[in-house]
Amino acid sequence: MKRGGSSVCSRDKGRGRESGWVLLLLLLLCLSLVGLQLLLSSNQILPIPLPLPFSFHQRRTSNNTSCHLGAFGDKMVSMLPPDLPFTLFLPSPSSFQKILRLDPATSLAPDTATLNNTLAILSRVLAFSAVPQLLPARGLPVRMPISVDAVSGLKLLAWRDLDGTVVVNGIRSECANIRKGELIVHVIAGVLMDPEFEQSFFPDYEEDT
Repeated sequence: MKRGGSSVCSRDKGRGRESGWVLLLLLLLCLSLVGLQLLLSSNQILPIPLPLPFSFHQRRTSNNTSCHLGAFGDKMVSMLPPDLPFTLFLPSPSSFQKILRLDPATSLAPDTATLNNTLAILSRVLAFSAVPQLLPARGLPVRMPISVDAVSGLKLLAWRDLDGTVVVNGIRSECANIRKGELIVHVIAGVLMDPEFEQSFFPDYEEDT
């Protein structure tokens, strides 16, 4: 009887070890599949967007983590209702100065003509840059552009890069997810505008005849 009992016990232990090895192999297989999936997703190719029905101007930028909005940025934010869900792709302070040629030292001067001209420019840029819905960085698909409409009706293509940077119409963000009440602000290294508005800042010069 003792021998029979020992044999049964040995067989049970053997089956237990075999079951443990099977579970371990299955676990390793699952981990390998997950790792392969992550590897493939990290190497996915960015789709090439189709030609856009509008133009924009972008300047080169470094990876700046500053969240400074600047005087013009603060003014544009104040133009939107703080209790409504908007996303604002706000030009960086240097973009206002280099692209829109606005100088915070003079463009916001109390002189009526100068201030009115500045506010008119900011209003136009706001219409091209504000989207009446919340678009946090984490809610944007990675390297898969989605189409959204700005307040002006301008079509925008927005996505998120692998490093978390928000990209809109090819312009990368310098700082993202700044909350101003219900408003989400992404500071971008450029200015969104339609061809007509862009023409007023970058006119085409005729070739010499």
